Amino acid sequence: MRNANELAQRLLREHEQNEQFRPFAAANGAASLDDAYAIQDGFVPLLQAKHGKPVGYKIGLTSQRMQAMCGIDSPIAGVVLAERVHASGASVAIPAYGRLGLEFEIAVRMARDLPPQEAPFTAESVAAYVDGVCAAIEIVDDRAANYAELDILSLVADNSWNAGIVLSEFRPTWPALESVLGIVKSNGAEVDRGHGRDVLGHPFAPLAWLANHLAARGQALRAGEIVMTGSLVTTRFPKTPEAYAFEIEGLGSVALTVTAG
Repeated sequence: MRNANELAQRLLREHEQNEQFRPFAAANGAASLDDAYAIQDGFVPLLQAKHGKPVGYKIGLTSQRMQAMCGIDSPIAGVVLAERVHASGASVAIPAYGRLGLEFEIAVRMARDLPPQEAPFTAESVAAYVDGVCAAIEIVDDRAANYAELDILSLVADNSWNAGIVLSEFRPTWPALESVLGIVKSNGAEVDRGHGRDVLGHPFAPLAWLANHLAARGQALRAGEIVMTGSLVTTRFPKTPEAYAFEIEGLGSVALTVTAG
């Protein structure tokens, strides 16, 4: 796409000025997901000066609830940067984002490189390449998007809205992930729940989707990379200070404090 870098620069300016998210891709020549990922490929390097090198990926829209919320019926991917990775117990300030969103997920860590020539991958075939699983929270910034106008091309171009991740300790063994229950708590009270099967039937299914997506683009998952497999529940948008916890059977819990600034 000829103007991908120009559109990436536009995205950076919008973020720096904290402008509201508005669909832009189709009106500026993006006609396919390949075009949208080309813009993302230009945008992510612009973020690296502030947020560090790529260390993994987020996969979004892997549950029916999230797809219904966004009006998009397929998964999407974005890049996670080093300085946006936080340990459990971290805090975030509401004013630091256009609109802060939290998503509650299962994260995996790659044990070794996943050879792209072995594609197509399945949930079963990628399992052997995972050496850790943990409870996680994704920090997203939708910049007060109007979801009635949302389109997949603009969302993907904007790095699928990733603004950070919060991780508990990776566990070298894990229960049957399709069956685990995840409970979201705010200030100690349950506010939502979901199961591992809510993300494409099993959290390793989104991982296989990502591996196939990258292989089709001549890329690959690498040893040590972290992958967020998608939210088990719909995004929460804190408007006041709150203490969040996400507890998953057999994987422990991850905590994040939301402050007023």
